[in-house]
Formats: sequence, C-alpha cells, structure tokens
Amino acid sequence: MVRSILLAAVFGIATSVSAGAEEAYTAHPFEGSFDDATFSVESAIVGRGLVIDYVSHTGDMLNRTAADVGSEIKLFEAADVFLFCSAVVSRKVMEADPMNIAHCPYGIFVADREGQVMIGHRNYPEGAMQEVQALLDEIVREAVGD
Repeated sequence: MVRSILLAAVFGIATSVSAGAEEAYTAHPFEGSFDDATFSVESAIVGRGLVIDYVSHTGDMLNRTAADVGSEIKLFEAADVFLFCSAVVSRKVMEADPMNIAHCPYGIFVADREGQVMIGHRNYPEGAMQEVQALLDEIVREAVGD
C-alpha cells in the first residue's frame, strides 16, 4: 500500500490509491540491472515502430533536489520514465473521446529501489483507454521477458 502511494506520487499518477481501490499502476520485477532494464524498454518501444519523445530522468532529479526541499530520503537509486505515443492507438482512443488527449503521451517507468529493479506503467480508465493499457502491458511484458 505504501509503495503504491509512493510510486503514484513520484510518477505523477493522478489516481488516489486506498485500501480496496484499484491500483494506480502496474509494475513487474526485472531480473537485471537498471541499465539493462532501460535498454530493454527502449528496444521494446522502438521495436514496435514507435518514437520515444522524451526520457524523464526522475530519479536523478529527485536525488539532486532532495536537500533543496528539506529531505534526506533517497527514493530511488535510479528512475526513468519513457514518454511516447502511438499514432494508431492514439487516433482510436481519441476518436472514441477526443478528451482522451489528457492521457497522452503514454509512459513506461523503470525504477531501481533498494536493489529491486521494476518496469511498469500507470493504469488507465475503463473504455477506449484500455487499448492503450493493452499496448503498455505488451511492451512491459516484452521488456521483462514474459
């Protein structure tokens, strides 16, 4: 529960997590190093013909600014978020509801927390956005080797 809330806050997930509520994210353990995980995620995204628009080095930022905001807590050894879109899937979900633009771009995170590397993504609402969820699930499962 605490881990869910922490990851939701760190990765900007707007959904609140509470007892009995649906999880705001899906994460899978990765057997290997953080660098291997980021390479695996990048390869899985690009291998589908998608373009990574931006990689947010969230872990570096949090570590660099901790003292500036009065914290001594190291949340992650490393954490990156890969942001991208799919023209095909984005068009489908936005034709169903143009306000699904609020969910774009899509992100997959890689995080190393206390030696545990994980790969995951936020969960999306029921309806058309489940097509995005399926795409992210496929990419993450490929990256972790499932």
